[in-house]
Amino acid sequence: MPELPEVERATALIRSVACDHTEFAKELTGRSVVDAARYGKVFYIKLDGEGRAPVLHFGMTGMLQVKGQLPTYYRKTPKTASSDWPPRFMKAFILHLKNEATGGISELAFLDARRLGRIRLCASPLTEPPISTLGFDPILSMPVLTDFQTAVLRRSCPIKALLLDQSFSAGVGNWVADEILYHAGVHPERRCNTLAPFEVQKLHEQTQYVCKTAVAVNADDTKFPENWLFKHRWGKGKKKHTLLLPSGEPATIKWVTVGGRTSAYVAELQQVTGGINESEDPPSVNQSDSDSDLTPLEEEEEITIVAIKAKRTRKVGYLAIKFLAGVLNNNVLPECRHCYALQASN
Repeated sequence: MPELPEVERATALIRSVACDHTEFAKELTGRSVVDAARYGKVFYIKLDGEGRAPVLHFGMTGMLQVKGQLPTYYRKTPKTASSDWPPRFMKAFILHLKNEATGGISELAFLDARRLGRIRLCASPLTEPPISTLGFDPILSMPVLTDFQTAVLRRSCPIKALLLDQSFSAGVGNWVADEILYHAGVHPERRCNTLAPFEVQKLHEQTQYVCKTAVAVNADDTKFPENWLFKHRWGKGKKKHTLLLPSGEPATIKWVTVGGRTSAYVAELQQVTGGINESEDPPSVNQSDSDSDLTPLEEEEEITIVAIKAKRTRKVGYLAIKFLAGVLNNNVLPECRHCYALQASN
């Protein structure tokens, strides 16, 4: 059992790798934001000049809020949502964006009620942890079917657990995994090495389809197709749903725990022993391989960070940011792309 000397060694290690508010501020001050990008559930901000880039992760409850707007909630925005400023659950920073041409300012806050968001400064985000430890991204780096099939069939764990493994498929979380399995007609408890080739093909297609479809509507679940499980899965049976089978009959949604997570599935379509007719042709997904959820900044636009003030607590790991690319590129006033300050609440 570790005792005083070992624990002291651990605290020294944390100090050596932790990013405190002064270091974070110093690293960003005076640099221009040239782009924002995503890989899996991780976001990072590309800055010009010398220095490291912020690499951010959402945690459980992280979200962004632009001053004067409601925050970008996971699922629907509650009635209690407020545009008060500074936001109640602002735990990390407020980023001030200033347009060099007009002098206009927009403020972007990171909210995290449970304080599970994480931040790391990286010299090369794509080649350093956490991104370097992740598996394929369903939109940015989906493997070809043969490689995907090999990776799936050599495992014996439940397919739901594999999809949740970020070292396998980066960015796939609980509801996305359930949606993929529902459309593929595969039960979440099916063992990977028991899947037939046509089932693996469906999983390959539906992994791309679900992610691309959700991204195409900017993750606005009110715009998800009505036949998606997402629209009917919540409440674990306490709320009446209207999901129908292809026959027009009501679907039976059930729940089971797989990989430590509650999994929703449709009993008539997803059977643990494999209930899909192998003679059926796998559905095709008319999605372009060039589709991307990242909207690049215009070449002539810049965001410059002039001053930063952050919360006086140490942050180890990655601080989460939700839809960062979308917010910076689309939602934080197109004419306001000059970044000058980062501040925090008490």
